Parts: sequence; structure tokens; C-alpha cells
Amino acid sequence: MGQRRLDITLPDEMIAAIEGRIEAGEFSSADELMRTAIDALLREDLDVDAQLSDIRQRIKQSVEDPRPSVSSADVRKHLDALFDRHRD
Repeated sequence: MGQRRLDITLPDEMIAAIEGRIEAGEFSSADELMRTAIDALLREDLDVDAQLSDIRQRIKQSVEDPRPSVSSADVRKHLDALFDRHRD
């Protein structure tokens, strides 16, 4: 994997946060901190993509489910009965 230099401009607050973490010993350099932050961002993106894919699959399964639909009134009756059983 090659490397390239990237110059960025950040607000003073972000610079102070970076410097504070380096001074605290959490990171050895701004480069290490930025690599860690970008890696976390990329992992988060993968997690979100996986979650969205799972949601889409569940929706597809629900839409294609051959079982008859349940009316909202029936759902309400069922929930009320569950609530009544667990109220005491």
C-alpha cells in the first residue's frame, strides 16, 4: 500500500484536541491519530451499509411473505391482551 501526503486545514478546536491527545500519550503523532480516526470512520460506514442491507432484506422478506396480512385492529387486540396479562 503506497502512501501520499495530504495537507489539511482544521479549526483551532480540532487542532487543540489532536495536540491534547498526543500530549496525553494516546497517540504518538497526528498521523497516527488521523489514520485511527479514518479507519474508524470506514468501519462505521461498513457497519451502516451492513445494517441497511439487513433492513432491506427484512423488508423484502416481509413484502414477499405469503401469509395473510393482519389488520391493525387485530394487532391492537393482541397487544391489549398481552398488556392485560402482564399488568398484574
